[in-house]
Amino acid sequence: MTVTSETTQIPVRLDIDTFAADFIRAMVHLDRAATRELDKAGIDPRLRELIRIRASQLNGCAYCIDMHTKDARAIGETEQRIYGLASWAETPYFTARERAALAFTETVTRLADTHVPDEAYRAVAAEFSPQEVGALVSLIVTINAWNAIGVSTRAWAPGPYQP
Repeated sequence: MTVTSETTQIPVRLDIDTFAADFIRAMVHLDRAATRELDKAGIDPRLRELIRIRASQLNGCAYCIDMHTKDARAIGETEQRIYGLASWAETPYFTARERAALAFTETVTRLADTHVPDEAYRAVAAEFSPQEVGALVSLIVTINAWNAIGVSTRAWAPGPYQP
């Protein structure tokens, strides 16, 4: 069997960096604010990336999946946990705290369907302080906004294929 390295080009729908530059600058500020909240709350950087990856998987944002899996690897996250993230609830790779954060990520990301039930909030609040939950909400809302921009405009392409 021959494996080729041909790739498909995904066309940009809208160069949002050009046509909504002020908005993108505001998004960058929002992202930095969320990161500051995560820093103040002491949320593990590896968990941050897992949350970003999982929300991006749910939203189908190829650019963000590519970026945040690379970022996760760069800070020491394992390939096994990154690969297992799509089925995290069925794997033993994640702590109770991480599982609570991932479950909360899913319910907030699927907001239109879940409306974040009290049970979901109680589960994350059992593992995280109010400051930490606030930081998690900041992160989840921000990555979902980035995903919405990326998926709707296809403004950014994932990095090149590397066999």
